[in-house]
Amino acid sequence: MLIYKILTNAQWLAMQADGQLKGAPIDLADGFIHFSSAMQASETAGKHFAGQDDLWLVAVEENNLGDLRWEKSRGGQLFPHLYTVLPLNKVSWALPLPLGEDGHIFPEDPT
Repeated sequence: MLIYKILTNAQWLAMQADGQLKGAPIDLADGFIHFSSAMQASETAGKHFAGQDDLWLVAVEENNLGDLRWEKSRGGQLFPHLYTVLPLNKVSWALPLPLGEDGHIFPEDPT
């Protein structure tokens, strides 16, 4: 199953240059990289990235990750949290996440 990370353009470029993602500021503060399931990604975008238009949707196969845990978070839902860096070679795909009139426009899975 794919899980998703929303990154700013600067974070996506830095991940490509570094070959890994240590996390966004909130991830570093919490001690893990926050991900969302397909059902949670839209709500995550609206809650944490409202009005931002320089975003990327990064998809990762959850089975390809090491220390991934599904833990209770917003509203008691289980969210995927990665307790290590995310290597670039674990990214299944990344696509722009443009901002439309009614919020972010999620791309179709290209696979």
